[in-house]
Amino acid sequence: MKSFTGSILLILTISFFAGCTGKGPVKKELQVATDSLTVPDTGYTGIKQYMSGKYLVKEVTFKNGVREGLMRSFYQSGEVRQTFLYRNGLREDSSIWYYQEGQKFRTTPYKRDTIDGIQRQYYMTGQLKAKLGYSKGLRTTYLEEFSQTGKLITGYPTVVVSIKDDYKNKDIYNISLELSDKSYSVRFWRGDFSNGVFDTAHCKKINTIKGVGSLVLKKTGSQNPGYVGVIAEILTNFGNNYLVYKKISLPYPDLN
Repeated sequence: MKSFTGSILLILTISFFAGCTGKGPVKKELQVATDSLTVPDTGYTGIKQYMSGKYLVKEVTFKNGVREGLMRSFYQSGEVRQTFLYRNGLREDSSIWYYQEGQKFRTTPYKRDTIDGIQRQYYMTGQLKAKLGYSKGLRTTYLEEFSQTGKLITGYPTVVVSIKDDYKNKDIYNISLELSDKSYSVRFWRGDFSNGVFDTAHCKKINTIKGVGSLVLKKTGSQNPGYVGVIAEILTNFGNNYLVYKKISLPYPDLN
């Protein structure tokens, strides 16, 4: 019994010293685990400059290979043209466009890389020029434009509708659309606003020639909602799109 116990103690002692001296299996297991550890490449951190020939085009701030912080683009003369703020690779907060002379031209709000909020435009004097509404990247109907003296612009053209009723003879109903000022600077769309925004994915462009839109509805035999919605996308003198909706009642129940 004493001999057996002594043998066990001798084996344990040898194993212990083998581990301590690095000659046993414990050391090998630790070595394998250590060799398996790797540190991933986290990418570049700092500011990168992008050139076009001898001109600096933009400067982008990176953190671990992802855009994080300020991005600036430049005019060839060296003045700042635009600034964007990035968080985790996405545009956030307000981006700013500048006149070449250095004054602020336009500010645009971003949320998760998408325009969302009120965009503002400015005269070179710093006076507010216009305010436009956006919601998740799409235009709302909100638009205010101002003269250089700060006066709110009014008197935008309205949509004029003309009807040619050939329903009884040809099973068609012709609707003509134009602006009250006869301007050509318009695009007409068939459809309605979607939750207060203008979404062309849910509208159909109406054929428009020299400012006159033509919508031809045909007798289908199926029920219609009793009206057709039209959106006019009017280009203003300030270069913005003024959106106006027109609901046109239909006299027949099966036009489409």
